[in-house]
Amino acid sequence: MNQRLAFGLGTLGRDMVAALVSMYLLFYLTDVLNISGAQLGAITVVLVVMRVFDALNDPFMGVVVDNTRSRWGKFKPWIFWGALLWGIATLLMFFDFGVHGWGYVVVFTVVYLVYEIAYTINDIAFWSMLPALTQDQKEREKIGVVARICANIGLFSMVVALVPVTGALTEALGSAKLAWFVLATILVVIMLAFQSLTLIFARERVATTHESTPLRELFGVIFRNDQLLWVTVAMVAYMIGYGTTTSFGLYYFKYVFGDEGAYPIFAAVLGVTQITALALFPLVSKRLPRARIFLIATVLCVAGYLVFLASGTNLLIVGVAGVLLFTGQGAIQLMMVMFIADSVEYGEWKLGRRNESVTFSLQPFIYKFSNAVASGIVGATLILSGIDVATSAADVTPEGANLLRFSMLVIPMLLVIASYLIMRARYRLDEATYAGIVQELKERHGAATIDKA
Repeated sequence: MNQRLAFGLGTLGRDMVAALVSMYLLFYLTDVLNISGAQLGAITVVLVVMRVFDALNDPFMGVVVDNTRSRWGKFKPWIFWGALLWGIATLLMFFDFGVHGWGYVVVFTVVYLVYEIAYTINDIAFWSMLPALTQDQKEREKIGVVARICANIGLFSMVVALVPVTGALTEALGSAKLAWFVLATILVVIMLAFQSLTLIFARERVATTHESTPLRELFGVIFRNDQLLWVTVAMVAYMIGYGTTTSFGLYYFKYVFGDEGAYPIFAAVLGVTQITALALFPLVSKRLPRARIFLIATVLCVAGYLVFLASGTNLLIVGVAGVLLFTGQGAIQLMMVMFIADSVEYGEWKLGRRNESVTFSLQPFIYKFSNAVASGIVGATLILSGIDVATSAADVTPEGANLLRFSMLVIPMLLVIASYLIMRARYRLDEATYAGIVQELKERHGAATIDKA
């Protein structure tokens, strides 16, 4: 199995599990467990606080991984244990403990804390392995494309399958709670199977320094890497918008569009669109610089939001909006991984130490912090709009529907624009600059020590 598939396929099940929790946990709580009002407010606060707290802890996990020395390398032990614990926590998240009311809020808090810690262990170790696979920028892009395509196949298969699969399982098992638990079990098994492919077949090919990173130098590694910091700020803004939009998806079709059954169709179209855009990325990157691609992708996202705002309940126009939005989103999310990966070499060039895991700890930080803010926006909107106690679109007032549209579309659109402006003003690692940095690193250390045969 080649390097691209060995690493890329590892994302397939990961993103299924991640999508189930990041996109549908609130829906499970409100529409399956019927949690509302003060308890939903408390859980929303828990989600926000836990995700922010865990995001702030990510760099510390990065130091642990960077300082790991084992016969299996420094990434694989943490990928393995993180995946195993993550799978167990996911099952507990959807297990019926028979606890209700405020007792459930307590149980949820404990389980969710374990889930976030396990996710951190696996995610940082997995993605920080990417820069260790190659230093060739184009090959790194190809590995990243395969990984993002597999990740999006996992994500969108979950999005498309959620409503029909949970519906069929509920009918067969006689319980919606049990249906969601069975679905979670299936996804965990898939995740562990595909993670095993990365563990067995992926190989580190970039030599790393054996010098440890003292904990006291952690923040120096991050804050002195100015390019990494600007990527983080820009991508947090972007991912807050993206996470908010996708988290509202099922609510939008059920309570505003008025047809929950249209959601899987819409998601399937978006999935095909985004995967196609990712597959075409290497061809586009041969002809256009990343800065131009980033601009085009941002314009597509903004156009998608504007069309979505004008779509009303016309499924065709909603579909066009989604195609525009997710074509741009796919390119931006891939480039985010590449921007962070390139910051590894920049940090080594500037600071004299190679820190893949500390650098890539900023990726889960981006996802978690943005997810925390998005969860706060979604939870507050559900409560203020009255959707948390609604059972159908007929129960939602026009004001409530408009509030959902504003939170789902207008706020994210402004954040996407802000993200682009930050990157344009501050990010400097274009293709020529990166090539010069890699060449200087080779001259410092000798070409033979950079890439293993």
